[in-house]
Amino acid sequence: MKAVATGLLLVATVVYAVARWRESEGAAAWVGYVRAAAEAGMVGALADWFAVTALFRRPLGLPIPHTAIIPTRKDELGRSLGDFVGANFLSEQVVRDKLRRVGVARRLGAWLARPEHAERVTSELATAVRGLVTVLRDEDVQAVLEHAVVRRLVDRPWGPPLGRLLGQVVADGTHHRLVDLLCDQAYEWVRDNHESVLRVVSNRAPTWSPRFVDELVGDKVYTEALAFAWAVKTDRNHPMRQALDKFLVEFTDNLQHDPETMARAEQVKQQVLEHPEVRNVVASAWGTAKGMILDAAEDPSSELRRRTRDGLVSLGGRLGSDAALREKVDGWLEGAAAYLVTNYRAEITTLITDTVERWDAAETSQKIELQVGRDLQFIRVNGTVVGALAGLLIHTLSQLFL
Repeated sequence: MKAVATGLLLVATVVYAVARWRESEGAAAWVGYVRAAAEAGMVGALADWFAVTALFRRPLGLPIPHTAIIPTRKDELGRSLGDFVGANFLSEQVVRDKLRRVGVARRLGAWLARPEHAERVTSELATAVRGLVTVLRDEDVQAVLEHAVVRRLVDRPWGPPLGRLLGQVVADGTHHRLVDLLCDQAYEWVRDNHESVLRVVSNRAPTWSPRFVDELVGDKVYTEALAFAWAVKTDRNHPMRQALDKFLVEFTDNLQHDPETMARAEQVKQQVLEHPEVRNVVASAWGTAKGMILDAAEDPSSELRRRTRDGLVSLGGRLGSDAALREKVDGWLEGAAAYLVTNYRAEITTLITDTVERWDAAETSQKIELQVGRDLQFIRVNGTVVGALAGLLIHTLSQLFL
């Protein structure tokens, strides 16, 4: 395009020279019109060549003011471009209006409703989860879990919460199942350990006591113990059960209000949490959870991925059919985008200004000229043509009225 524009200038120059020579030889009047058109075309071509060239370099290397605009004012242009983008494209109203007209929630719902798209999103989420879990160091996660769980348990007293929980269990009668289990186990133990009871009695008996007396006493103790265990097992109103209920009620109240009982609960808590096995439990819990997450993320048929995929398809269907949900999601997106452009507009536009500042001036000028140079050379062509027409019109009017 440079060659075309320059060639047109040369054509106008040759025509002007020939027409001027013919005029000096006494040629016909129409030659003057040609000469005027060619002369004005030359002026237009030269003027536009100067204007186009001044954008990217100094014409003929001369230090003319206000030339080589892009190389010398690159940074200012970058800042102006950043300000322009920030003011006209990153304003809150523009972003909200654009998102509202696009209808992101409706399009997202239609896209997610297709199973193959939900599967694609699930695969990408699985890849991200695998990467995150793999990058995390086990000791860091264990430290976080210990701080978040164990330390919080240390900082909070156990007595009152346990008292309230146990009080609710007793009030609901849920503890009766545990009492029934204990009574059943106690009865079965007594029933199946006749020899153990006899041995205990014999060991406790005086050395001078005859053996048959010890056996009679042991049988009596065993019979009474078995009868007592059976009575407690079968009679829900047995005094032993009532005494246990009374004890639990008093114990729940003491856990919440008795300083001595609360202090003992804190001692038990310290002993439990300071035990080395507690750290082992945290470590093993993370190791188990990590393995389960990795296995579920890698297996396309796992329950986790299946539920995630079905959930995404369901969400897509709801976004397509539920106008209230679409409006809510669009509102969230608009609010998030508005927050970003309001609070981080300067950081976003800085990306433009910093990038332009890092560019080499000469290279930047060359890149821009290569991108828009074709249109700029058309300006030179148009300048030659328009100049020629203007010169022809001016010469014609001067001949008619002067």
